[in-house]
Amino acid sequence: MTSPRVVSLIASATEIICALGLRKQLVGISHECDFPSDVRGLPVLSAPKVDPQLPGEVIDRQVREIVRDGLSVYRVEVAELEKLRPDLIVTQDHCEVCAVTLQDVEDALCRVTLSDTKICSLHPGDLNEIRRDFQLVADAAGVSERAEKLCASFDARLRAIEERVANGNRPSIALIEWLEPPMVAGGWMPELAKIAGADPVIVDSPKHFVTVTWADIAAADPDLVVIAPCGYTIEKTLEELENTELLESLYSVPAVADGRCCVADGNAYFNRPGPRIADSAEILASIVHPAGFGEFRERYREAVRRVPSRK
Repeated sequence: MTSPRVVSLIASATEIICALGLRKQLVGISHECDFPSDVRGLPVLSAPKVDPQLPGEVIDRQVREIVRDGLSVYRVEVAELEKLRPDLIVTQDHCEVCAVTLQDVEDALCRVTLSDTKICSLHPGDLNEIRRDFQLVADAAGVSERAEKLCASFDARLRAIEERVANGNRPSIALIEWLEPPMVAGGWMPELAKIAGADPVIVDSPKHFVTVTWADIAAADPDLVVIAPCGYTIEKTLEELENTELLESLYSVPAVADGRCCVADGNAYFNRPGPRIADSAEILASIVHPAGFGEFRERYREAVRRVPSRK
């Protein structure tokens, strides 16, 4: 395929596409795609059916109702898709809640005349599958050889962290994926914690995220707590924590009450399974071992906020 016209319907795929040197081939994006910054302004081909500005508890309830009814959480802009006539559409089949799915794209293509359009669907469940997705996108776009360089750079950054924490202490850590109800992160997140020199509690290997109670998290008694809700900027998470009842629940966890809790940017970093997952590992390293990773604390100072201890 020569210079394919590419549409990405997931933010992490947009970052992979650009990291593979395919920015000029990108002709359409999802509503969540915002990095690299020069993708902003491209035609947007998806929209959520649930207002992302609603409180987390309301978002969770509405999304569960939509999924329970067998409906899609997102809408694909079919008319715009037909106008762009892409050669390749990159989507995902890992999570029906997080982004436009393979089924959404297949349904959209049934309504347009794009019989030659290829679909590349990603399924990132752990770090190895993220690496595999780098290769899948490269293969689909006809630049297979570029994936090796991207994977090598990605792995070098992760190894550099592991080597620096190899002989250090290993605090336990709770990685919070959602606040109402509280969810402990699975997927690649436990792997990132271990790379950063910490031992994750409740979910300690790549598998599905687990919905728990704050009492469960308190009972696990982690040394550190990192809150990085899926799709949430730091500002959105801090807004959620203005809820007095939620904050009281959070402070029931000893580490939070003692000031050993951080809010991190779950939108830009931890929940985008693309090249910036390496950045996420560096952010975690700066939280887990602040004295040993001063350069990362400075580099990502806008991506982390400490939750004040309970006075």
